[in-house]
Amino acid sequence: MGELSERDKAILNLERRYWRTVARKEAAVRTALNLSPNAYYQTLNALISTEAATAYAPMVVARLRIFRER
Repeated sequence: MGELSERDKAILNLERRYWRTVARKEAAVRTALNLSPNAYYQTLNALISTEAATAYAPMVVARLRIFRER
């Protein structure tokens, strides 16, 4: 199983904190991660397909996978 980078962990942690408030999350994405919202969501989508992300944040990944499947 691969290791998560510090940026990957930061993305999952941010998603854990801001999952209900899109505007606040997008502001935090720009400030904390220096990513555009589009780049953030592309990275997050790829990240939640990995075993390492599931091991690090199982509840976050499960929620996001369910949302992606809808």
